[in-house]
Amino acid sequence: MNRLPRALFVCVHNAGRSQMAQAFWERQGGEARSAGSEPAEHVHPNVVAAMREVGIDVGGRTPHLLDREDAEWSEVVVTMGCGDACPYIPGRRYLDWELDDPAGKGLEEVRRVRDEIARRIQQLAAESA
Repeated sequence: MNRLPRALFVCVHNAGRSQMAQAFWERQGGEARSAGSEPAEHVHPNVVAAMREVGIDVGGRTPHLLDREDAEWSEVVVTMGCGDACPYIPGRRYLDWELDDPAGKGLEEVRRVRDEIARRIQQLAAESA
């Protein structure tokens, strides 16, 4: 079995989408980091609750400010609404996923975003293996 590429997931606050993507990538057996261009103080409570429903605890994670070292470490960079804040490193694969920001959304909406991220992670892992 081929090793999954090291993945960096980036959104604005690193409190929702990118945290979920990192957790699902790690569940697939890959190495991952997540970061934000303007990190929040903590992961959104409804994101924590939605991820616990699928057996993943992200409650202890702390949002992290995106830096060049993260991008240099990664082999694939997945952005989710951070736009031009993401540093470009030649030789990396870049993907941009249009996903709703779960900030301030109800649990049902967060579940929908979670499930879409899980589907995309499975697809990316299958393409990368």
